[in-house]
Amino acid sequence: MDLEKEHARGRQTLNKMNARVVQLEEQVHEFELQHMQQTQAEVSQVEDSIRELQQEINSAHLNATRLSEKEKKSSEELRAIIKNIGDIGKEIEEDGRRINQLRSQIDDIRRRQQNKLTAFGGDRVPSLYKSVERHMSKFKCPPIGPIGYHLQLASDSWSVAIEYALGRLLDAFIVSCHKDSLVLRECAKEVNYRNLQIIIYDFTKPRVDIPDHLLPSTPHPTVLSVIHSEIPTILNVLVDQGHAERQVLVRDDETGKSVAFDQRIRNLKEVYTSDGCKMFCRGSVQTILPANRNWRAGRLCTSLEEKITEMEQEATEIKQINSERLDRKRKLFADRDSIDLELRQLKRKREDEELHVERKKAQLVDTKKISIDNSHAAAVDTSELVVEMMQVKEDIENQELVVQKINLKLTDALQEENNRRASYKDFIESVHAEMGSISDAERELQLVEEKIHDAEQEKAHYERVMETKVLGPITATESELTRLQQLHQEYFEKASTICAESEVEALGGVEGSTLEQLSARIKKLKQKFQQESRRYTETIDDLRALHDKKGQKILRKQQMYSGFRDKLNACQKALDLRWKKFQRNAGLLKRQLTWLFNEHLGKKGISGHINVDYKNEVLSVELTMPQDASRDTIRDTRGLSGGERSFSTLCFTLSLHGMAEAPFRAMDEFDVFMDAVSRKISLDTLVDFAVAQGSQWIFITPHDISMVKAGDRIKKQQMAAPRG
Repeated sequence: MDLEKEHARGRQTLNKMNARVVQLEEQVHEFELQHMQQTQAEVSQVEDSIRELQQEINSAHLNATRLSEKEKKSSEELRAIIKNIGDIGKEIEEDGRRINQLRSQIDDIRRRQQNKLTAFGGDRVPSLYKSVERHMSKFKCPPIGPIGYHLQLASDSWSVAIEYALGRLLDAFIVSCHKDSLVLRECAKEVNYRNLQIIIYDFTKPRVDIPDHLLPSTPHPTVLSVIHSEIPTILNVLVDQGHAERQVLVRDDETGKSVAFDQRIRNLKEVYTSDGCKMFCRGSVQTILPANRNWRAGRLCTSLEEKITEMEQEATEIKQINSERLDRKRKLFADRDSIDLELRQLKRKREDEELHVERKKAQLVDTKKISIDNSHAAAVDTSELVVEMMQVKEDIENQELVVQKINLKLTDALQEENNRRASYKDFIESVHAEMGSISDAERELQLVEEKIHDAEQEKAHYERVMETKVLGPITATESELTRLQQLHQEYFEKASTICAESEVEALGGVEGSTLEQLSARIKKLKQKFQQESRRYTETIDDLRALHDKKGQKILRKQQMYSGFRDKLNACQKALDLRWKKFQRNAGLLKRQLTWLFNEHLGKKGISGHINVDYKNEVLSVELTMPQDASRDTIRDTRGLSGGERSFSTLCFTLSLHGMAEAPFRAMDEFDVFMDAVSRKISLDTLVDFAVAQGSQWIFITPHDISMVKAGDRIKKQQMAAPRG
């Protein structure tokens, strides 16, 4: 009956599904008509909205770009103004230092107006004069000084150049002997004049008469020609110590360069310009030293008021220039503030425009997204209806299959009912057969109950054994444990009254020890305490004070050691730095020596190399002769001929002379063992080298020197042959 009802319901469902399919097809048709009408209007509206948004975005982007360019230009102007402000500040600071320097020089000159002695050597010179007067009896001759105090200039225009040329000689004192120098040094120590320069010279010598051929051949004046002194000794000292006759004075730098470097004037040592610039030439090296701005010149001027007026006028001009610079700086500050304000406004406008662009872009993206979503939504709705319609059709097909299956099940159910009736009869027959096996199961159940009774009796037996033989000893042991714990607590309280547990733990080595071990250790400590008490009679307080005193002493020694260690480290660093500089200078000197050696050897086509071993203090010379075809063969000087060895030795000597300075030099028998060609080359090399050096040379040779031409700077003298 159930299958028949189910079959009727399936047919009813199929009819409803067919009606639903017809309804869905009509809805799809209506939706497509409606969608076609709405799509055209919506697409047109969305395109107009997108076009308007794109135009607004382009306009806002142009505004943002224009504002960004203006902001960049304003930033560059602001940086330029800040740079100008910094430059003006540096110029004002430099001029301020110059004004302070001028004020200091003016104060110095005014002090010199009151006492000219203080111009040379400072405020200690008057005190030194008083000390010399007190010890005048100890001097053989009264000392002369300072030298600058006794000098007069032909023209004040050379005062700066003279001070740079003579330098510290202007502050020096002159004595007649070594004994007077010691006395003067003691007088200087009395007045705390530690760095006094003392020159020993013979006061009895007349003024030095310098021949014209020993003076620089130039129309420009020398230092000696523009200074005057009533004391001949002072002029002699300036000639001997300061080479005043060889120092030339010029007006400007161009003239100085021409005199010092281009004209090659004989007997010229240095050239000084009127503003203190120093120029000189040593061999092929030309040197120009600018004047020191911190040098307090003008001490030799006689017209100090004019000098003060010039300095005050210069300070006034600098102040006026600084005032103009301050006005310009204030104007730049105002411009900076206005540009900074404009820059902030431009930045705020640019950020607003960029934010507006971003909002419009987001709005454009949303519009496009909405348009796409609308089109997709319409398509999805249609597809959902179609899918639903297809699903209904599939359900109809499935339902038809279900109805067919129900028909099959109905047929099978009738057949199964017949089969079950037959099996029921078989079941009744089998039940009667199984009734005999139930009596066997009852007997097995009785045996199991007997086993359970025996197990309960055995359990009661073991419980009685537990109560009589096990629980009693456990209870006694627990009571003993309680008693021992109480006893331990009493002993602990008694021991705590003698010594705290923390102090015992601080001693260490007591954890896990037995009572006997602790007693033995206490006894040992008592014995040690008695021994130490007999050894040291002081009290604990005295020992603690002694301990603190020793600790402070150790701390002071450690601090002293740390200070010595710091000084030692500083000395070690300085030593390492000097050692590195020494090694570098040694390497450069070795290289320079090899270059000069090759330069002289090249006049005969020879090349060579000088090896200097500073560690083993060994110097060796290696040569490559021009006749060596391979140019790689290095020959030791011991394998050379006598002439080649003499020429190489001469070249080595000249290389050393080129690296050293001396007022005069001498060489004897430098051309022995040489052939005629080597001798001529050697003589020419020596003469050219001596003339270029500018110092005095003396050459002694037993050979003919007729090939050497005499000149203004070359003098020949030939001795007669010894009489046999």
